[in-house]
Amino acid sequence: MTHSHSRTTFLAIALVFAVTMMGTTLPTPLYPLYQQQLGFSQLMITVIFAIYAVGVIVALLSVGSWSDQLGRRPLLGAGLALSAASAVVFLAGGALGPLLLGRLLSGLSAGIFTGTATVAVVELAPSAWANKATFVATAANMGGLGLGPLFAGLVSQYLPWPLHLSFALDLVLVVLAGIAVWRAPETVAKPAQRRLRPQALRVPAEVRGVFLPAAIAGFAGFAVLGLFTAVAPAFMGEILHITNRAAAGAVVFVFLIASTAGQSGQARFSETWRLPIGCILLVVGVALIGTAVVLASLTALLAGAVIAGAGQGVTLRAGLGTVAAASPTHRRGEIVSTFFVVLYVAISIPVIGIGVAAETLGLRAAGLVFTLAVALLALIALASLLIQRRGTAPATAANV
Repeated sequence: MTHSHSRTTFLAIALVFAVTMMGTTLPTPLYPLYQQQLGFSQLMITVIFAIYAVGVIVALLSVGSWSDQLGRRPLLGAGLALSAASAVVFLAGGALGPLLLGRLLSGLSAGIFTGTATVAVVELAPSAWANKATFVATAANMGGLGLGPLFAGLVSQYLPWPLHLSFALDLVLVVLAGIAVWRAPETVAKPAQRRLRPQALRVPAEVRGVFLPAAIAGFAGFAVLGLFTAVAPAFMGEILHITNRAAAGAVVFVFLIASTAGQSGQARFSETWRLPIGCILLVVGVALIGTAVVLASLTALLAGAVIAGAGQGVTLRAGLGTVAAASPTHRRGEIVSTFFVVLYVAISIPVIGIGVAAETLGLRAAGLVFTLAVALLALIALASLLIQRRGTAPATAANV
C-alpha cells in the first residue's frame, strides 16, 4: 500500500464513521413532529431516545471485542447493515413500534461502530497523521452526530416528505460507505483460535489508573450530550416558542461542533489538566443552560451549548486518548468499547429521568433539576481528579 493510498483510505473510513453516526441523530429535530402527529408524551420521546442507548450498550457488551478476533472490516460491514436497516424502518414507519425498532437498530449500529471504527481509524493512520489519528476518530464521531440534526432539520423544514426524506438520503450515503469499507484493507491479524463471547465489563489493572478518571469526566459530558440530543427541540418549542426544525437542529449542531473544537483545542493544555479543565467547562456550560431554562433565553442556551460542548469534547478526547494509549494492542478494541459503555449509560439513564420529571414537574422544572444534577456530577468528577492528582504528586516526585 502506498503512502498516498493509505491517507485516502484513512480519510475514507473516517467519513464512513461520520456518516454512520449522522444516521443515529437524524430523528432529533423530528421528535416534536412525531409527538404532534402520533400524540406521544415527552416521557415517550425520551424512552424512544433511550432505546437507542440500550442498543449501543447491548452491541458494545455482546460484540464489542469481536473486531479483535474477526477483524475490523466485518464488524464495520455489520454496523452499516444495521444502519441501513434502521433507515428502512424509519422510511416505512409511522407508529410507536417502528420508531422503537428503528432506534434500537440504530443503537446496535452505533455500538458496533463506536469502538471498532475508532480503533480502525487509528490503525489506518499513515505516519504523518499518527499524532492526529485519535482526534480524527473522535471528530468523525462527534461531527457525524452533529450533522445528523442539522441535516434532518433543514431537510424536514424546507423539503417535502419531512418524516422520510432524511432517511432516504441517509440510505444512499450508507451504501456509499459500504463500498468504502469493502475497499479498505484489514488492520488486524486474526488469531488462529477465535474466542467470540460477550464482553465482561472489566479493565486490565495496568489501565485502571487512567480509565477511572476518564470515565467519570466522560459520564458528565455525555449526560449533557443526552440532554441536547433528546430534549433540546422540545425545550425550544415549549419554552422558547421556536418551532423551526432547522433551528432546533442547528442548536444541537452547535453543541456537537463545539465538542469537536474542544477535542482539537485540548492539546493546548498539559495532559494532567485536560480532564479537570473539561469538567470546569461543563460546569460553566450547564450553568448557562440552567439560566436559559429560567429566563427563556436563546442567547444563554447557545452560550451554554458552546461552552458545555467544548467541555464535553475536551473530556472525550483526553479520556479516550489516555485509555487507548494505555491499552495493550490485543485488547484495545475491548477496552475502548468498555469506555463507551460508561458514556452511553450516561446518555440513557439521565434522559429517561428528565422525561419522568417532565411528566410530573413540567419541562422547565425538569430541565432545571437536570442541569443542577449534571453540574454537581461534573464538580464531583473535578474534585476526584484533583484529589487523585494531589495524591499521585508525591509519588511522582519521589520517582524522579
